Amino acid sequence: MMRLDRFLAINKYGTRQDVKKMIRAGRVAVDGQAVRSPEYKLDEETAEVTVDGRIISYEKNHYLMLYKPAGCVSSTYEKGERSVLSYINEAYADDLFPVGRLDKDTQGLLLLTDDGVLAHQLLSPSKHVDKRYYVELEKEVSEDAVKKFQEGIDIGDEDRTMPAVLEFTSHPRHVYVTLHEGRYHQIKRMFEALDNRVAYLKRISMKELVLDEALKPGEYRKLTEEEIKKLKYGGGLCGSH
Repeated sequence: MMRLDRFLAINKYGTRQDVKKMIRAGRVAVDGQAVRSPEYKLDEETAEVTVDGRIISYEKNHYLMLYKPAGCVSSTYEKGERSVLSYINEAYADDLFPVGRLDKDTQGLLLLTDDGVLAHQLLSPSKHVDKRYYVELEKEVSEDAVKKFQEGIDIGDEDRTMPAVLEFTSHPRHVYVTLHEGRYHQIKRMFEALDNRVAYLKRISMKELVLDEALKPGEYRKLTEEEIKKLKYGGGLCGSH
């Protein structure tokens, strides 16, 4: 059950104070009956709510694709830092959280949602979710690096990294990396173990979800129904790099 004023605020009908005035003015009805109490409790999934006669469709969960820019942190709050949520101009922004983390200086795809079940599925180590990155390095990458990524690399943890995919591009210092796990600073540490250094890092996909090329750093959009279905029911999927 949800309060009527919260229901309207979540659905972008204004602030709590705005919607309270709207309700008290008699502009809101639940299942055909006018309701003037902001505290009125309703079943948000079954009730028909109208404002000035127009039906409001309820979204149980929200799913946003953010093109994370450099310079912000992938957390809901961190003292002295700008959070990725500061880029979200939605009434329900405070309910969202990032699925996984990207380093402060790393750009790219970040999924924001309030769906805890999906987040757990995507972040669970047992799911081995694929995450693909575009990487620019300070030095050229040797041919044997592909084999080393496939075999796993000692980055100072108790275990070697899981097999990862390294793909070359036409540029000798630019590559793509696909991981199936998510250790702290993993990609940076893998290349450091090969006596190289990451100069630029951008996540371009997570499972079947691909960063929208129309987005600019700091911009976001809602996921399509098809994208949500692929995340929930598609093939296999990977933390902080």
